[in-house]
Parts: sequence; C-alpha cells; structure tokens
Amino acid sequence: MKTSEALKLVGGLSKPSKMPGWAYGIPAKECKTGSKLVKIQGSTCEGCYALKGCYVFKVVQDAQYRRLASIKHDLWTGAMALLINSKKSKVFRWHDSGDVQDEAHLIKIFAVCNLTPNTRHWLPTREAWIKKFLPQCPQNLVIRFSAPMVDQAATASWPNTSTVVTIGATCPAPKQDNECKDCRNCWDPEVKNVAYGQH
Repeated sequence: MKTSEALKLVGGLSKPSKMPGWAYGIPAKECKTGSKLVKIQGSTCEGCYALKGCYVFKVVQDAQYRRLASIKHDLWTGAMALLINSKKSKVFRWHDSGDVQDEAHLIKIFAVCNLTPNTRHWLPTREAWIKKFLPQCPQNLVIRFSAPMVDQAATASWPNTSTVVTIGATCPAPKQDNECKDCRNCWDPEVKNVAYGQH
C-alpha cells in the first residue's frame, strides 16, 4: 500500500499545534461516556473543546466521520501503522477528539502500536471497561484514565491517569505558549498522573 492510499483509507491524521507529534481524531459527539458526561455540570467533558471552535466546521466534522467509518475497514490497522511510521514521529496521540468506540477498536489500536515500535503512543480515555485489557497493552502505549469530574482525585486502580484541577496543575503547557515544548509526561509510563488546569 502506498502512503497516499493509506492516507485516503484512514481519513488522514491531525497535527494539533500544541503537540510535538501527530495525532488522530474522531467525532467527540460519538464518545460513549463523554457524550453523557458533557451534560453533567462539573464534569471534565462539560464545555468540551472538541465540540466548539474549529472542530465544528463542516470540513472537520466530515473528516472525523470518515475516520470513524474507516476503523471497520480490514486494512485500517496496516494503513494507520504505515502512516505513523512514515511520519517518523517519536510520539503520537490517540484521539485529540473522540474516544475508543469498542473492544474491536481498542485491539486494532494495540496492533498499530505494535507495528510502530519506534513511536511512543498516548491514549487518554474515559472508558473504564478498557481496564481489563491493560495486561495486553503494548509497552510503547500509555493509556491514561481520565477522571470524569473536575477536582476529582485520580483513581488508584489504574497505573496511569489524568485529572482536571482548578488548583495544582502539573501540565506546563499554559505557561509555555500552550504547547508541550519539551515535556513528554503524558507519554511517560513512569508519570502516574498528569493534572491539567481547568480551561
């Protein structure tokens, strides 16, 4: 498969300005847990950034829904791995918009990570059911369970987590032009929790 064919099959990758590498996004409206949390006051999904701004443009929505549909394609795993390897990026973020859809989706993500051993992957999620699959998680993938409520303590039952806080944020991005710069904590399995400031 050519890189151009892989790009067309998966619907493309995204390049968030904040991130040091490439990312992949699907519609936030299709989040299984997030679509419920977005209606709850005080949740980390209330006022979701991926449901406003440039994300609501038709061209962006169309692209995200194409990506969502492509996940079921038999060649999706190989195409994603080919694209990521072609970028030669040291880090990759899953779902700058959206979340894991189901078990089949998660297993395909695991396969992509295994096929891209030179890339460190980070997958934030609010899908608690993923916990039972952690023993199968590739070594180059960090799955961070995101606390559902603002100022909620990180759960101790996951090896890696993230929280949203009003005081005590550890993510340095807001103090450095809203960019990761040289920080790679989200991708680091040794970092137990990353606390993002509420915004």
